Amino acid sequence: MLVKTRHFGEVDLSEDKILTFDNGILGFEDHKQYTILYDSGEEERPPVSWLQCCDIPELAIPVVSPVYVKEDYNPVVEDELLKSLGELTDENIVILLTLTVPQDLKKMSVNLKAPIVINSDNRKGAQVIAENQDYPIKFEIYDILQAKKEGRG
Repeated sequence: MLVKTRHFGEVDLSEDKILTFDNGILGFEDHKQYTILYDSGEEERPPVSWLQCCDIPELAIPVVSPVYVKEDYNPVVEDELLKSLGELTDENIVILLTLTVPQDLKKMSVNLKAPIVINSDNRKGAQVIAENQDYPIKFEIYDILQAKKEGRG
């Protein structure tokens, strides 16, 4: 499948790289197919990837693994919201957080309240709402990233 992207140009993807979100993602409920892209010029996979919509080149959302910014992240999610993903196990579950990068980088944040959950076995995904009251929509991460960069985190 040939996917046009704003950041990566045209990308030819095999079907096993396509993720299906039956309910879309928040704000883009009509768009069901996505893939995860990242700069392959790096020696190892970078912490930030892009959740790229397969039918809208401009719709690419930066995402990051919660392990990178909040190691104890453990969202409580209603089972019904995950039902469409099939059986989730420690081996097949992938959790990503959407990243917001404003002009002032010190205000960079991730959304702890609405994680993206993916079953890597069947490539089904959903953006869900965590019930955790202490998880904000804007969890600022600039200081965390700086500490990791300096080897303190």
